[in-house]
Amino acid sequence: MHLIGLDIGTTGCKAVLFDQNGTLLAKASQEYTVDFPHPNWAEQNIETVWTLAQVALREAIIQSGKIDIAALSLSVHGEAVTPVDENGHAIRASILGMDTRTDEQNIWLCQHLGAEHLFDITGMPVHTINTLPKLLWLKQYEPDMWKRATRFLLVEDFFIQKMTGQAVISQCLASRTQLYDLCRGDWSDEILVAIELDRSRLSVVKPSGTAVMPMDPELATSLGLAHPPLIVSGGHDQACGALGVGLTRPGLAMVSTGTAEVVEVALPSPTLNHFLFGGNISVYHHVVPGLYLAMTLNQSGGMCLRWFRDNLCEMDVSRANETSLDAYDFLLRNASSNPTNLLVLPHFSGSGTPTFDTASKAAILGLTFSTTRTDLAKAILEGLTYELRVNLDLLKAGGVQIDELRAIGGGAKSALWLQLKADITGIPVAVPEITEAAGLGAAILAGMGAGVFNSPSEVVGQILHFRKIYRPNPKFQQEYDQRFGLYRKVYPAVSPITHEL
Repeated sequence: MHLIGLDIGTTGCKAVLFDQNGTLLAKASQEYTVDFPHPNWAEQNIETVWTLAQVALREAIIQSGKIDIAALSLSVHGEAVTPVDENGHAIRASILGMDTRTDEQNIWLCQHLGAEHLFDITGMPVHTINTLPKLLWLKQYEPDMWKRATRFLLVEDFFIQKMTGQAVISQCLASRTQLYDLCRGDWSDEILVAIELDRSRLSVVKPSGTAVMPMDPELATSLGLAHPPLIVSGGHDQACGALGVGLTRPGLAMVSTGTAEVVEVALPSPTLNHFLFGGNISVYHHVVPGLYLAMTLNQSGGMCLRWFRDNLCEMDVSRANETSLDAYDFLLRNASSNPTNLLVLPHFSGSGTPTFDTASKAAILGLTFSTTRTDLAKAILEGLTYELRVNLDLLKAGGVQIDELRAIGGGAKSALWLQLKADITGIPVAVPEITEAAGLGAAILAGMGAGVFNSPSEVVGQILHFRKIYRPNPKFQQEYDQRFGLYRKVYPAVSPITHEL
């Protein structure tokens, strides 16, 4: 029995093919671009993404030699919205989650519905990332498009309609739109009435792991398949990644460190309180039945290190290439085990949760003539991990239990950074052997829909293995606790200045 997880990201897609034991058989990827037609805009031709996703699927199928696929499910980036016609064809470019044009619409939402009331209904803080203000922008500035669109689709339901003719979205992804009543489990009538949007213009909501229908036979043939696989509802990429690393019970958390750094914590119920509201932390449906996720975001993440490497370390990068070492490993190879004497506020693209301060900027404190590039590199890791602790502490203050962090993404390759995470947060950090967590999560959901698996918890328990667990070092944990107290003073101290720059 073979299953496909199709992972659709903002700048690239990946088709990952597994057997029912979770063994990776093949993977293929394609990249595509993001368009920035105006300041603060971020759009994309989703028809091009669909075309390239088919290329990735064909390549993975050819690579594996498996033409008998039982089911396919999707892991997708969230919040992007596309107006489509009656046939599911895009009639304008998608407005992506990273698009920040909607400040005006968010002000309207706060005035007419209230920020805290919206959070109480949807679990989503007011932010430009959300689908709701993007729809309001379309209604206000492209009224003809607003009227002409048959539906407004996110990435998952756009792809499912392409593959089956049915407009279906997972409960997981729907609950990230700010249009969904989290406790009632359906689109919010109050919000739809407020923005004058009929629910028939949104997709049908199904729990993740629900069979929709078989793939269109012509499409299946064009992909080289022997028969149409079952198409199954999937979910948000971070939620699929959380399933792929075993977040199937409360108390477990995932830290995904790539371009951005995201934390997902499994919850037994939709915890909506003033701690999480004040921290701009989103709460939404997990792809695992009966569970929810709390999500924090640091949009700088690994981009901070990339900036440092590309702008200040040209000689080190060249020497690393000569020795076949990763540039970051080369930069940090002689790093001291002790905390640095630097404090780095890693707000290179504003702050993420809890402050969501788009005007904040990065700062480096404590430089002397004895400071080295290695010191700076490690201090950036420390700063990013202090930000991680800020969010984890906020979650814990809001009653969220966190027993263990499971690390995925590029940051999970660095033993130094993983130990820092344990020492600074005081939480054990486990590194799974799996590298394609989101694709695996989607494939597990495909297996659920096809009846191959009985429950996500059962299958994850069978196939998930850990490479290593990093536990807090008591000596360094105490030292970092003192440094963290200083770090908490940096943002309030420098933000009045950086706001004026």
